[in-house]
Amino acid sequence: MASIRELHTQLVNKERSAVEITQETLDRIQSLEPKLHSFLCVTAEKALEQAEAVDAKIAAGEEIGLLAGIPIGIKDNMCTKGITTTCASRILENFVPPYESTVTQKLFDAGAVMVGKANMDEFAMGSSCETSAYQLTGNPWDVSRVPGGSSGGSAAAVAAEECVVSLGSDTGGSIRLPASFCGVVGMKPTYGLVSRYGLVAYASSLDQIGPFGRSVEDAAILLNTVAGYDPKDSTSLNVPIPNYAANLRPDLKPKGQLKIGVIKETFGSGLDSVVEQAVTKAIEQLQALGAEVHVISCPRFRYGLPSYYIIAPSEASANLARYDGVKYGYRSEDADNLMSMYTSTRATGFGPEVKRRIMIGTYALSAGYYDAYYLKAQKVRTLIKQDFENAFEQVDVLVCPTAPATAFKAGEKTDDPLSMYLTDLMTIPVNLAGLPGLSLPCGFDDQGLPIGLQLISNVLREDLLFQVAYAYEQSTDWHLRKPSLGGKE
Repeated sequence: MASIRELHTQLVNKERSAVEITQETLDRIQSLEPKLHSFLCVTAEKALEQAEAVDAKIAAGEEIGLLAGIPIGIKDNMCTKGITTTCASRILENFVPPYESTVTQKLFDAGAVMVGKANMDEFAMGSSCETSAYQLTGNPWDVSRVPGGSSGGSAAAVAAEECVVSLGSDTGGSIRLPASFCGVVGMKPTYGLVSRYGLVAYASSLDQIGPFGRSVEDAAILLNTVAGYDPKDSTSLNVPIPNYAANLRPDLKPKGQLKIGVIKETFGSGLDSVVEQAVTKAIEQLQALGAEVHVISCPRFRYGLPSYYIIAPSEASANLARYDGVKYGYRSEDADNLMSMYTSTRATGFGPEVKRRIMIGTYALSAGYYDAYYLKAQKVRTLIKQDFENAFEQVDVLVCPTAPATAFKAGEKTDDPLSMYLTDLMTIPVNLAGLPGLSLPCGFDDQGLPIGLQLISNVLREDLLFQVAYAYEQSTDWHLRKPSLGGKE
């Protein structure tokens, strides 16, 4: 499938219509979904209506934006008016939002064509897309392996060309990890850059919506459309939004002006040797492109994981208290009083991982343990943020692996939650500090599975991240490789 800019040129020159592009995409989804299971809901009727509206504008001689007529996937935790939004949970299986999330409204205003709601880990809790209550999404490079989580469906759909770009959400790596596993570009923006209005909350101080694309430029164009201040979101940042795609260059010159810091705590024990080799070569390539490379220490980096698994579940236990069977969503009929209705609804409506995190969070917030766990985790979070601030006094961009290893087999870690949690070791500290992070392909292992390179910048320097990522991308061919959609089903 062509890039956003290529498709835009074809539409403007009337070489292809938006309906043709959309129908081709829907046909591909229909052919691949029995094997891949990227989408929980395919919105074919709405997609064709949106495409027809774009064609009508072109026929009338009106100008269209870059995203007009472009097929896009939406993670199923973003509210879409009149279309089910389930968060891949039984407790919301029949929930149809009466309003539109800010990000989807911005996309529809720009003329984007939504082809479906993408599968995910239930309530965005997971690293493999295996906690979904409905289906298991396969990795397009080997469908017997996981696509990463929680935005696994969004990443797999882009990698398999079931849409051009997609939106995911990232609480502890849920965009960057699937991007790494599926061999695409994934960006977690600065906290507050993209409105969370209409995003079903998991951990409110960490959640952030961001783009997936097969190229850096496509991801940049998508972020430009959804970023910006929103008075409906109290955490939204009222800052100017630069044109991220306007000044992308294929080099990092003048030589030595850009300083890149390699986080030394992310290398060594626990890191797959093939991943380490690929990331090391990528760093050498960045140096060849003109960057000055330094080794940087973030001593509290490794404490991100334990801190996160106190803070995020604590916020989740508060956010998910609203699912009680009374207001909306699923209600258990196996009850004879209000309290048993509450407990039965939650016991049968929530999956095991969601219940595990609610219990962890409720425990950490309880009167006897608040200071010992939650308060201490927040203090560690501050120290992690200070480490990043100290690092950015010395360098412009930090670099490390996105994940310790490549995509693992489905079912391999489901009985070992701690092993699953360790998958997010490299990505979680970025969320705790509210920084932007980007993952892009930097190689493949001996099984033909993608390896991700993570770039991290200071707050609101997404423009710098995109520039560094673009220069690296254009000097390699990793992003040009396409999955065979092979492996056993």
